[in-house]
Amino acid sequence: MPALTSDRNTPRVEGDIRRGAVAAATLIYAGAIVMRNASGYLVKGQTATGLVGVGRAEERVDNSAGSAGDLTCDYRKGIFRFANSAAADEITIADIGNPAYAVDDQTVAKTDGTSTRSIAGIVDDVDANGVWVRFDEALANAS
Repeated sequence: MPALTSDRNTPRVEGDIRRGAVAAATLIYAGAIVMRNASGYLVKGQTATGLVGVGRAEERVDNSAGSAGDLTCDYRKGIFRFANSAAADEITIADIGNPAYAVDDQTVAKTDGTSTRSIAGIVDDVDANGVWVRFDEALANAS
């Protein structure tokens, strides 16, 4: 495509809610950690490699009987609180700014579990109720 020779109305996306195609045989609950797999489809947070956190599910989507892309899921980027792991994988305030790794669709951990977990997001804060995780797919991929 040639360079512009006049003004252009360039489309943009506003807001924090995004929509993505859901992987085959996948059930995502509202409020769950949502991740993108290597094929580009959304899955729930889980202990697995080749995934990256994208946000929190805004709705329940049951594609457990469907093929990849049959259904879509709305998810929100941002900072959300999830459950903290325990023992050596417990995230503390010393981990703020470091990656948080998905254990399941509501729990994050300090480590990648000896290369068995994917990055969910970046630790933004920690309190008595859990870990505040910043979900930004580009930032997570850069980590």
